[in-house]
Amino acid sequence: QVQLVESGGGSVQAGGSLRLSCSVSGSAASSLYMAWFRQAPGKKREGVARIDRGGRTTYADSVTGRFTISKDNGKRLLYLQMNSLKPEDTAMYYCAAVYACPLVSEVREVDFGYWGQGTQVTVS
Repeated sequence: QVQLVESGGGSVQAGGSLRLSCSVSGSAASSLYMAWFRQAPGKKREGVARIDRGGRTTYADSVTGRFTISKDNGKRLLYLQMNSLKPEDTAMYYCAAVYACPLVSEVREVDFGYWGQGTQVTVS
């Protein structure tokens, strides 16, 4: 059973940076497709970024050029480096994983089966 635990959230001023981490247990990180999602109050959960097993990345248009997803398979950690943060980036951020994933252009919630509990990011 894959277990995911996020960390690194917090409060930051607009224009600032944060790095989120997601630790993986119960599986080798190298076997997983992984992604970050976020959900703001009153809104649907949206895909932010995805990284496949080969390291290829996909981003939502709203974060392209500002956010970077990466994975350290040896440490079993997934990262999301967030730069130039905006108030509209405020949300609960979730780590997600799956063993097989269609490589579509969108980061879709339906494709992922394992989820963390989330970490809050607030940009003011």
